[in-house]
Amino acid sequence: MATLSVQLEEVRSQAEKSLSSPGSAQELRTGVSTMASIPLPPSAKYQHIAAEVMVIENSGGNNRKETLASLQKLSTALNILEKYGSNLTSSNRPKYWRTVKHNNPVFRATVDAIHGGRAVLCLYGYTNQQPDGLSFPDEVTEPDIAKVASVTLEVMSLRMELDMLIKEDHPHPEFFERIVPSLSCKQDDGECCVDTAAVISPSSNIPWDRPSLPIASLSSLSFGKQTGISLENCSICGIFPVASHCSTCVQRLCSECDRLYHSHPGRAMHNRIQVASSRPSKSISASLATWQCSYCTTVNTMKQVLCETCERPRLATAAPSVQEEPQQPSTITEWQCKSCTVVNAGSSVLCEVCERPRLATRPPVTPSRPSPSTAGLLDSQWVCQFCTYANHTPSSRCEICDLARSDPAPSPSKVLPLSPVKQFHPLSIKPKFTPSEDPDLKRQRLMREEGLKLIQLIREGEMKGVSPEEVYTSLRVSGSSNVSGTPCDWVKTELPLRLDEICAIAASFQHSPKPLHSALFNCTGQDGGLEGLKSSSVPISRAEAKQAWLTVGGDSEKAARQALRDRRIKVKELTSLGFTDTAACEEALRQSGGEVRGALVLLQRPLLEPFHKRMWSEDPEPPIDINHPDKQRVCRRLLAVYDLPSWGRCELVLSLLREPSAPYTLEDVVQAVRESHDRDFIRRVLTKECPICLSVFPHSKMQSLTSCQCSVCSGCFKQHFTIVVRDKHIRDMVCPVCWEPDINDPEHLNSYFSTLDIQLRECLEPEVYELFHKKLTEQALIKDPKFLWCSHCSYGFIYDGNQLKVTCLQCRNSFCAQCKKPWEAQHTGLSCEQFQLWKRENDPEYQRQGLAGYLRDNGITCPNCRFQYALARGGCMHFSCSQCRYQFCSGCNNPFHTTCAVAQCSVTGLHAHHPRDCLFYLRDWEPARLQALLQKNAVAFNTDTAPGTHTGVCGVIEQKDEGAHQTDSACGAQTQPGQAGLCEKHYREYLVSLINGHSIDPAPLFSLNELVLACKRYQVNITRGEGEEDRPFFTRLLKKLIEDVPLGDKVPRKK
Repeated sequence: MATLSVQLEEVRSQAEKSLSSPGSAQELRTGVSTMASIPLPPSAKYQHIAAEVMVIENSGGNNRKETLASLQKLSTALNILEKYGSNLTSSNRPKYWRTVKHNNPVFRATVDAIHGGRAVLCLYGYTNQQPDGLSFPDEVTEPDIAKVASVTLEVMSLRMELDMLIKEDHPHPEFFERIVPSLSCKQDDGECCVDTAAVISPSSNIPWDRPSLPIASLSSLSFGKQTGISLENCSICGIFPVASHCSTCVQRLCSECDRLYHSHPGRAMHNRIQVASSRPSKSISASLATWQCSYCTTVNTMKQVLCETCERPRLATAAPSVQEEPQQPSTITEWQCKSCTVVNAGSSVLCEVCERPRLATRPPVTPSRPSPSTAGLLDSQWVCQFCTYANHTPSSRCEICDLARSDPAPSPSKVLPLSPVKQFHPLSIKPKFTPSEDPDLKRQRLMREEGLKLIQLIREGEMKGVSPEEVYTSLRVSGSSNVSGTPCDWVKTELPLRLDEICAIAASFQHSPKPLHSALFNCTGQDGGLEGLKSSSVPISRAEAKQAWLTVGGDSEKAARQALRDRRIKVKELTSLGFTDTAACEEALRQSGGEVRGALVLLQRPLLEPFHKRMWSEDPEPPIDINHPDKQRVCRRLLAVYDLPSWGRCELVLSLLREPSAPYTLEDVVQAVRESHDRDFIRRVLTKECPICLSVFPHSKMQSLTSCQCSVCSGCFKQHFTIVVRDKHIRDMVCPVCWEPDINDPEHLNSYFSTLDIQLRECLEPEVYELFHKKLTEQALIKDPKFLWCSHCSYGFIYDGNQLKVTCLQCRNSFCAQCKKPWEAQHTGLSCEQFQLWKRENDPEYQRQGLAGYLRDNGITCPNCRFQYALARGGCMHFSCSQCRYQFCSGCNNPFHTTCAVAQCSVTGLHAHHPRDCLFYLRDWEPARLQALLQKNAVAFNTDTAPGTHTGVCGVIEQKDEGAHQTDSACGAQTQPGQAGLCEKHYREYLVSLINGHSIDPAPLFSLNELVLACKRYQVNITRGEGEEDRPFFTRLLKKLIEDVPLGDKVPRKK
């Protein structure tokens, strides 16, 4: 025990150093793993956290499965607590490391959902209880790294032990089974194989077999009901003794947790019973056992979080608040800043106004003034540097202009007496002037009153559709003699008459321009104003008069002169744009209300009329005449219609089209010129030769496949694939020039047809494209393991049954789903092997056929679509399936292809890779050598001709090429004696089928040259040792070949 404790301390100290140092994650992981594997119970291993109590109170369920599920939740919560500790020990701590929010959904679902989670946070240093979470005390500037590292290390170790316990690879699970008896329950009914009385047996001599004593202040949490030990500490915080028991939510809480937890409206009506704590008190020194409230100076015990007298927190500041703040609910959706009292959203961390943190304490209270003296009044006053208004409140913005204060405003106290200006109420009778009133203050007061009045009038005007400029100008014009009511009423009733007056004055100035000329000359300092205004005869509009009236501030005569001056400037601007008719410009300005943009629209409308008529005309657009004598006109048309990038490209198009005997069309040349400006390159693009019809086409009318570089014209492309879809197999849909790609490879097949489908969708007729999709579907169905070919009519379909007898949906004939033979009544109740044996013994026709029937029944099966052929393999091993066009070797089923996937292969052209037991190699052996190989492996074979068999001629059916077609006919070769009535070729095939059926390796009969050749073929090292004899060299090569190169995995077996 002492040795284990010493080892634990060494591992703990080393891991704590790794936790606080960067770049030592692997060392930390190793230390935690070692600490978790030390064979000590939780009560002896963990010094800071109450590991044993946390496991007991967070384990629930009647059997092992339910208990492990509850411990998984504890492990997840410990993972979150581990991250809190790692953040505190890290050199780069998060910005808001001082607080832990309760409204965090991850915190609520993990840490807050287990017993003892907040106790671990208190060990980290989060001891200050806040309305919305926990935080470090204000006087703590840095966390205790050593203590946090120790607690974090124990959290990591406990989490690793729980993970090992859940995964059932804990080296010492008996420590947890003693404290949680349900972990020993193997059955689902909850029966335990360990007696719960043995868990806390006091007669045990082993230290960890007895109930663990409290190690730290947090380890005194109560055991559950199963252990029989009374609850002593709060079930939420785990620190303070139980003061009340809630029978509704079944919790034992301390006084503070009870008050906070049951302050929620949904839990206010819970039935709670006061409980007297039986926990013995500890002897603590008087200096550490009490604390003095900084507010009411009451001495409280260390266990008390709130003061007994004023119920304020232990770490509250000494400044008393005049008015107590209302208690916030447990679920906070809003929070009020303690600095500026602004209510912020619950998700924000900083105040939106003063940008102080959410948990910042209240600023110090400003001491109340003894009396409203002049000095106190001057302390609270400040003069705005923008509008010079003297503000009487210590606010951060001016009351008049609403601009920010340049110097920081003093922090007001909770209740601030109103200033004398705030308490002033104007009387109905104007008070007499008193000498004591400061003239500056009076000026400020009047300016403020006038400003507020103007703001009120502007707001009323905005509601009635009157602009602020109109309100201000009408207020200046009407003054105090306004009999029409408010300025808005004056604008509605009097302003139209005033504008008509301005228009009349301006018209009189236009007919007698001398006074106006002198005024204009004096104002602008320019000559020539008379000539410009003599020709002005179009009257000004009300809009022009109103704009001028607002500009000059309400004077009618000045407004008339300003309107005429503005009219002259705008006419000059329109004249500079090309409109020389002054009268038309003035009329356009009058109609547009003096707006230059509107006048420009009116002046341009007649010019655009021919264009509009041509645009909206139903007549077709005339074609571009390339041979038109006006070259620039043709280039402009090309630039406008085809959107070419430059004028030079338009000239290039025109020169190419005007070449003698140019076979190009305008659209082809335009597309080629867009791609390049090189004349030679464009000519090559426009003169592509089709390799099929040998005609010349532009590149845009040529099509190519993605599998090769060949290009054919669109007509030949469409004709080729139309014929292939209608008359040929889907595997013939390759390039008509190079016949690529090799679609025997399934990888190339899928990618090739996915891109080909996009090309054929645009060029094929709808019915041809539909047939193409039908063939693609059939090709995909072939790969289905439930797909069957009818042995009578070669019709394919999906068979979902489990019986051997299958009836074709096309010809209604029946066949066997396994051996694919036509169905006979004798096959009922017999397996395919039993039925084949019955036919050999009882069917005279089958007996007359002899081995020829055997070779027919064991014919060729396509490895791609599983279609069976009742044919012998014959001389050529290259076989092409008529159903799916798959090309393969009939001896080993390996594919024939032109693009080889073997990296070391140097063979070009159509070829396949055959194993050494393939008929491709064994067909060259003599029958006697094949018989010797069978005799060596004790395999029987036939040599006698079957009774009734035609002698002299081989009757094996094989596939023969006759011109462009392939037919199935009898072999017809001469038979040899001792070869069972077969020709030598088919007798060898029969012997090889026996060799393949019994998986016999022909390598032991190889000669030395054959063995060396086979090793070279299969990339086996044939380096001969120095002085090595032939026999040892042969034996070594043979052993290496057999071990390194297996027999063919696709060769038909069990024949």
